[in-house]
Amino acid sequence: MALTVNDVERFEASRSRLEVIAYRLLGSASEAEDAVQETFLRWQAADVARIEVPEAWLTKVLTNLCLNQLTSARARRETYVGQWLPEPLLAGDPMLGPADTAEQRESVSYAVLTLLERLSPAERAVYVLREAFDYPHREIAEILDITEAASQQLLHRAKKHVADGRARTEIDEAAARRIVDEFLAAATSGRTEPLVRLLTQDAVSIGDGGGKVPARAKAFEGALAVATFLRGLFRPGKAKRALVGDSAEMYAAVANGDPAVVVVVDGRVIGVMSLEVTPEGIAGLRSQVNPDKLERATRHWAATGHGEPVRVTF
Repeated sequence: MALTVNDVERFEASRSRLEVIAYRLLGSASEAEDAVQETFLRWQAADVARIEVPEAWLTKVLTNLCLNQLTSARARRETYVGQWLPEPLLAGDPMLGPADTAEQRESVSYAVLTLLERLSPAERAVYVLREAFDYPHREIAEILDITEAASQQLLHRAKKHVADGRARTEIDEAAARRIVDEFLAAATSGRTEPLVRLLTQDAVSIGDGGGKVPARAKAFEGALAVATFLRGLFRPGKAKRALVGDSAEMYAAVANGDPAVVVVVDGRVIGVMSLEVTPEGIAGLRSQVNPDKLERATRHWAATGHGEPVRVTF
């Protein structure tokens, strides 16, 4: 059936909310946009005059599309080259969604998005809908076609998996810049000791190059191993200059609510390193260098102000 202007406007009023949900479910901005567009096509094909609560209908359709996507994504990621990490979103990106509560901020952090990969699709859906958007179990049960008791059990299991991670320290933009400044000073010092002091003893560093940019397939584990890797990573050299094609500007930023190093060459974001900060120090470093997962970050970077680089290297 052909949609009226009012029908299209009703969908567009929900688009941003749907994108925010889809990103948390999928960990990919591009896949989230595709899922929302497919939801629109389902809306276009429906008898919308008979849909009493459009928001609930759209959320149900979107969530189930994402569940199908997550199921197929698991198979694809078995053949993914190296480590798989979510697509980072820089501060101010509307797809990050509301950040009014600790649960909303936590649900979009890079560390938690990575942890959500451990969950089954149903566990992930319940966790996102309940923790980030405060949907009651009754509505979640209707969206997923399960019982309220099953929804509660799925949330219990999901929260246990996520709680196996670390206690996250909430950071504002000023604090994030101080942390990144200190981190880059240590990383470019040419010595491991300053880095070891910033890291927790069981710190982990993971990189996602998607087979397109060199990134170690196995994570670095332990403060000394991570510090040694970082010392080499930030050491200038001809090979690095040949790889990036020019000197790289490093900025202190916030990505997914965490302090981050954004590496830019000729206006193009070529890397985002998110720092997982705990009361004990930097516990995790997650570096996204797959160019396919940095296109949105580059567009956002070009459209916003970002100050002067903290370092220019390579």
